[in-house]
Amino acid sequence: MSTVLRHARLVDGSTTDVLLDGDRIAAVGPGHSADSTIDLSGYVLLPSFVEPHAHLDKALTVSRSVNRTGDLLGAIHAMNEIADGFTHTDFVRRADAALRIHLAYGTTVVRSHVNIGSTFGLRALAALVEVREAWRGVVDLELVALIGHPILGEAGTNLKVALAEGADVAGGCPHLDPEPIAAVDTCLGIAGEAGVPLDLHTDETLNPGMLTLEHLADRVLATGFEHGVTGSHCVSLGVQPEDVQRRMAEKIAAAGMAIVALPQTNLYLQGREHPVATPRGLTAVRPLLAAGATVAAGGDNLRDAFHPVGRGDALEVGALMVTDGHLSVSDALRTLTEGGRAALRREPVAIEAGARADLVAVRAVDANEALGAASPDRFVWSGGRLVARTRVDTQLATSLDGEVAP
Repeated sequence: MSTVLRHARLVDGSTTDVLLDGDRIAAVGPGHSADSTIDLSGYVLLPSFVEPHAHLDKALTVSRSVNRTGDLLGAIHAMNEIADGFTHTDFVRRADAALRIHLAYGTTVVRSHVNIGSTFGLRALAALVEVREAWRGVVDLELVALIGHPILGEAGTNLKVALAEGADVAGGCPHLDPEPIAAVDTCLGIAGEAGVPLDLHTDETLNPGMLTLEHLADRVLATGFEHGVTGSHCVSLGVQPEDVQRRMAEKIAAAGMAIVALPQTNLYLQGREHPVATPRGLTAVRPLLAAGATVAAGGDNLRDAFHPVGRGDALEVGALMVTDGHLSVSDALRTLTEGGRAALRREPVAIEAGARADLVAVRAVDANEALGAASPDRFVWSGGRLVARTRVDTQLATSLDGEVAP
C-alpha cells in the first residue's frame, strides 16, 4: 500500500511531496502517484516524536496522591503511600491511556521507567510488559527496571530479576543511594553482564557536590561499555562552573553517552529551597550540544505526584527547551526526534528516501508555529501506516451580533 503526502511543509520552510511505500519513505519530490493521497497543505511534516523518559506505571494518578512538600522526596513519599492500591488492571489501564495520549500527539517511540521492588515488587513490570506487547508494531515501547536502594543490597538482586522477567534496560537512582559511586558501578556491572543498555536517574538535585555523572562517564570510557548509557536528569551539571560543564560535556561526548533533559518535572520539583533567584532545574543543555553530545528531551511524569500537569505532548517539552534551555526552535525539535532516537539507539528518521516512515504532521504554517502553537490537529504514521488522526474544528463569531452553531 503506497500513499503520497502532498504539499508537506518541512522544517527548512520548503514544500514537497513525500511518497510512502510499505514502512519506508520511497521518494521525496513531485511527480509521484500512489494508491492513496493525503493533502498536507497547511501542515508541517516531521519525524515522529520520541519520549525517552516516561513513567507509565505512575501516570495519571495525581487525583489519588498528595505531594505535601512539592519536591522530589515528597513525590516519592506520596507515590509510596498509594502504591499498595495499584492492581494489575489499574497499571495496564493507566499505561494504555497514557500511550494513547502520546500517540495522538505524534510519539511513536517511548522508553518508560518502571518501579521495581519496595511497594511495587514486580507488579508494575508484569503489567507494562503486557502493554508493550499489546502496542507492538504501533508504538515501540521499551521498559527500564527502576530499582530502589541501597543498590548494593536487595535492590541489585531485584535488578537482575527484573531483567530476566522482561525489562529491556537497567536503571536506578545512584544519587539517592547511601553509596552513590558504588551504586553506579553495580548498575553498570549488572547491565554489562546482561548485555543491556543502562539508563540512570543521575544527579537529580541542584546540589553541585553531587556529580556521579562524571564517575559514570569515566567508567564507560574505561570499560568500553558497548550497550548504550543514558544519564537522565543530570540537574546538578546545570549549576556547575562553566569550565566544569565544558569538561564534562566533552567527556560525555567522548564516552558516547546520551543525556536526557526533563524540563517539566525538574522545573516543578527542583529549586524549592531557593525562594529567591530560583535556579533552573535543567541540565547543561547548550554546553552538551556544543560538545557534540547526544541530548534528548522528555516529558518524564504525566499528571502524578512528581508533575501534576502536562499534556503528554512532545511539543510542550520542546517549547520548554526553547524557553528554559535557550535553544533555537530547530535545535529544540531535534531533541524530540533525532536526539531521542540516538539516545535509544533507534534507526534515524529523516524526510528522505529510504528512511523509515515514522512521521507526524502538525497543522501550522511553519516550524515556529508548529512548536509554538502546538495544534493538536495532527496525522501520525508508524511504519508507513496512519495510526492516529486528530481533527480540530474552531468556529468564531465574526461580529458583535454573530454567534456560532452549537
